[in-house]
Amino acid sequence: MGYLGNHLATITTGIFAAVLTGLWPYFIDFAPILNFVFIMAVPITWFLTFTCWISQKSTDYMHKHASSHAQTEKKSLSSSQTIQTTTSGNQVTLSEIKQIQSELSTELNNLKESVKLKDGEIERLNQEISNLQTLVQIESLKTELANLKMLASKRK
Repeated sequence: MGYLGNHLATITTGIFAAVLTGLWPYFIDFAPILNFVFIMAVPITWFLTFTCWISQKSTDYMHKHASSHAQTEKKSLSSSQTIQTTTSGNQVTLSEIKQIQSELSTELNNLKESVKLKDGEIERLNQEISNLQTLVQIESLKTELANLKMLASKRK
């Protein structure tokens, strides 16, 4: 984040606005068109400075709020022993998930012997089994394994 705290655009625009404001009195009598240019440029640059400052404050607030929310969510997931699905409200303990993972892994290994699956497909399914966390994921993986079993029975 540095010394400026991500306010580089604000500081740069502010310095430019200050320089324009400081130069304006020296160029008032130089040419009438320059007076018009300064009348237009000085308020616009100060407005841009204010806009940069407000947008950076908003971004800082949102990132601080989002990161604290994400950390709280991670803590609550890692410390809890049950995971609740949002659709059915059923709770599954981590030990049940581990048991289901082992059952699905053995089922996949048995299926691998009967069906000549590609190694990439087997690796993908093993990865999905190791990443199971919700009942929805478990059910979708069981459905996929059932489909593979049907393919295996049709080939015999």
